[in-house]
Amino acid sequence: MTPARETTIATLIVVVIGVLYGLYWLPVRAVEDLGLPGAWGTLAITLAGTALLLPPILRRPGTLTGADPLARAAVALGGAAFALYSIGFVYGHVAMIILLWFLTPVWSTLLTRFLLGWPTTRLRLAAIAVGLIGLGIMLSAGGQVPLPRNLGEWMALIAGVIWAVATTGIRIRPEMPPLAAGFLFSAGAALTSLAIAPLLSPWRGLASLQDPARLVPVTLATGALWWGFAMAALMWATARLDPARVGILLMSEVLIGSATAAIWAGETLGPAQLTGGALVLLAALMEVWPQRRSPGNAP
Repeated sequence: MTPARETTIATLIVVVIGVLYGLYWLPVRAVEDLGLPGAWGTLAITLAGTALLLPPILRRPGTLTGADPLARAAVALGGAAFALYSIGFVYGHVAMIILLWFLTPVWSTLLTRFLLGWPTTRLRLAAIAVGLIGLGIMLSAGGQVPLPRNLGEWMALIAGVIWAVATTGIRIRPEMPPLAAGFLFSAGAALTSLAIAPLLSPWRGLASLQDPARLVPVTLATGALWWGFAMAALMWATARLDPARVGILLMSEVLIGSATAAIWAGETLGPAQLTGGALVLLAALMEVWPQRRSPGNAP
């Protein structure tokens, strides 16, 4: 496979996963409604994803143990970031959580430009500016100051910074096999959720579960799709794209999450949110364009 074709496939994968993650809040809140509050629901989901990826890892343990140690740390850190992001959906509004997460391209560009010395094109800087303007418009709707206002929003902001660090590490270290990366990503998320869950809400016991017959399949399906398949694919794609591009391409999640939250959770979108969302998508297009025309711009 040629590098250009590989980059194209990786780009499409990231966009599709962005759309998929725009729907992720639905099972997260469903698991909470079924009796697993706070971080306990994310813990159950990530444990399911980890368990489903464990058999192939046990058959070929060298894919995990033979990987670069810093690459393993970066992937696990990415899992920790997504765990915080997942938990944030329980404590904040969907659109706000997603938008704060998508400050990630700013952190990624700062990291790669000032710590690694990677070149930053003018069009990329313009894309970042357009994206920030769009995010600012959406966060400032109703005259609000564009700052986190609750635990969920703060968790999303911190998660975005951690994700920027993780994707930078994934990019600069040797690539891990997708299944091994997906397993380690889910495991890192599970450990993070386990550490946070008792701090946010005490375990109320199995008796608190509303409908175990529904909870188990929802948890397993969410773990398999979002933390198994999607994460393995995202780890493969992330290793082939630079961090800022990954962050911006995943912005397809913004409009999907905002629209579905408006439809199913009553979190309506006003003109400001729609305008900001359009600018976010424009920033994604601006990011992709120079890479397609001039592949040599990438570090």
